[in-house]
Amino acid sequence: MARIRVGLLSTSSFMVGTLPVPKYADAEKTQFATDRETGAKLYTITLFFMEEDRAEALKITVPETGLPNGLRPGVPVMPMELFATPWARIFNGSLSDGIAYRADRLDLVAPAAEAA
Repeated sequence: MARIRVGLLSTSSFMVGTLPVPKYADAEKTQFATDRETGAKLYTITLFFMEEDRAEALKITVPETGLPNGLRPGVPVMPMELFATPWARIFNGSLSDGIAYRADRLDLVAPAAEAA
């Protein structure tokens, strides 16, 4: 599958929507999904992506080693090494498709008031 690096405008921002939840490799939720290269457990987190006059909720997969302390809803973050992978499958005769997002890590972003 093609992995596409996501390019962001300098005005792009992200905010935590939900806490990270473990990603599982099986439907019974007995096996954690792990990074193929490092073996780190994978988590999904919902981030609100804001750019210009629009906002969108994105579910992004991040390894446990890329999740900083202090994540909670409303906290500004920036996903680093963000990639998108288009996918499609046929299940019970119906086509499902979408885009899977993956980041190496999330960096906490200090609000403008704190940075000054």
